[in-house]
Amino acid sequence: MSRTQTKTREKSQTATPKQWKVLLLNDDYTPMDFVVEVLMQVFRKSEEEAVRVMLQVHHAGAGLAGVYTFEVAETKVMQVEDMARSEGHPLQCSLEPE
Repeated sequence: MSRTQTKTREKSQTATPKQWKVLLLNDDYTPMDFVVEVLMQVFRKSEEEAVRVMLQVHHAGAGLAGVYTFEVAETKVMQVEDMARSEGHPLQCSLEPE
């Protein structure tokens, strides 16, 4: 006697990747116009949005530049730090899980 077994396929769902916040950190040496330039070039912010974030960095000590997957966020941090170093500024970024 033969037994037939039915296999049930489970539907797999693709998990949404964890998101990371990229924060620009305030320092007393990096010019505000350079921070605006970084926000426009690296994070594709409009001038108005870049100025808003720059003022947040200046007044609060840190400002949210964007939220990305880890790999993209890590790349953005490296781009900011490379750009700052090439211009002789100590601007720094950090990553935080969202």
